[in-house]
Amino acid sequence: MGIEVVVGRRGIVSDVNVVPLIDILLVLLVIFMIIPHRQKGLDAAIPQQTDRPVPIDPPETIIVQIASDGSARINQSGVPLGELSARLQDIFARRSDRVAFVQADRSLEFQAVAHVLDLMNSAGAKPIGLLSSELEKNR
Repeated sequence: MGIEVVVGRRGIVSDVNVVPLIDILLVLLVIFMIIPHRQKGLDAAIPQQTDRPVPIDPPETIIVQIASDGSARINQSGVPLGELSARLQDIFARRSDRVAFVQADRSLEFQAVAHVLDLMNSAGAKPIGLLSSELEKNR
């Protein structure tokens, strides 16, 4: 930007040279026109409406009971101990909630309870809770 001072017949005349200002303005205009085209936001996946309703199963607590004779039950239905692992895998394969509980008779040795806990863990139950008879009495 320059100022030109001319001394002539009419006195002092000063003009502002605006050509450099126009050059700067044009460069800024080009920059602001190009920059928005190169920016890209995040892709958003919008959920689509479905025609069929999604069935919602009520959450059912899985309780594996071990009786004093060594027999096992899943939610009050008897299961042979040899089929317990396969039955639990079948149950947890269809569930997103894999919480399970073990309730064992007080007269059992821990080895029998640990075996059932291991079967439940290998079937995919996480976490596994322990129920005691004192908790049942206080309910």
